[in-house]
Amino acid sequence: MSGGNHDKAFGGFAEFYQFYLSEHSDPLNRRLHFAGCVLVIAAVLCAVVFREWLFLVLAPVFGYGLAWVGHFFIEKNRPATFRHPLWSLMGDWVMFGEIILGKIRL
Repeated sequence: MSGGNHDKAFGGFAEFYQFYLSEHSDPLNRRLHFAGCVLVIAAVLCAVVFREWLFLVLAPVFGYGLAWVGHFFIEKNRPATFRHPLWSLMGDWVMFGEIILGKIRL
């Protein structure tokens, strides 16, 4: 499993995001991340609509679970979350938005 530039100090989110995208080069990994984001949104909505707060506990399990499957079994790399948790979370949602806008292909 490659370590990549996980220990590198990035100059800002824009620089980190370029690294983040390089760690998500396989379309199947991107699909898993996208599905994880959709499930996170669904879990949060279910928590609010049904007032079942267990869904809030499940939201990160859905999101990170699918993403980590993509990293460990498809990309064969270590998730950026382990070294850059906030930027990685931001990267997930930026990539999600760019997929919706058609800037990144699934």
